[in-house]
Amino acid sequence: MSRVQLALNVDDLDTSIAFYSKLFDTEPAKVRPGYANFAVAEPPLKLVLIENPGQGGSINHLGVEVVDTDTVDAEQTRLAEAGFASVDERGTTCCYAKQDKFWVEGAPNGERWEIYTVLADSPTPSGEAAGAVCCA
Repeated sequence: MSRVQLALNVDDLDTSIAFYSKLFDTEPAKVRPGYANFAVAEPPLKLVLIENPGQGGSINHLGVEVVDTDTVDAEQTRLAEAGFASVDERGTTCCYAKQDKFWVEGAPNGERWEIYTVLADSPTPSGEAAGAVCCA
């Protein structure tokens, strides 16, 4: 299953978790310091909240979560054939998860898109010291 990911900067994580829990009638799938994500079934959405005071309400990045690394590879190949450049990240830790992914470069308005699959959970946001969220 693929689903669109929307990563939002939020001013206050607890307030945002309460709002989005009610909006989508679901509890977060993961909550960590300065970070939460929701696996919304309907509509299919991976909603990521990144606490970034002063930036609340803005998009942090966008993405498409796919089922496995083979799908990541297929999408990267398809987009390369269409002329899109990408930045490859394999076995990286981001957003409290080990991932295989790539970032699409050259979006017309500068938005950041990632195509990724989650390989495993991580106790830290970016494979480094706790407290630094990778996508902030």
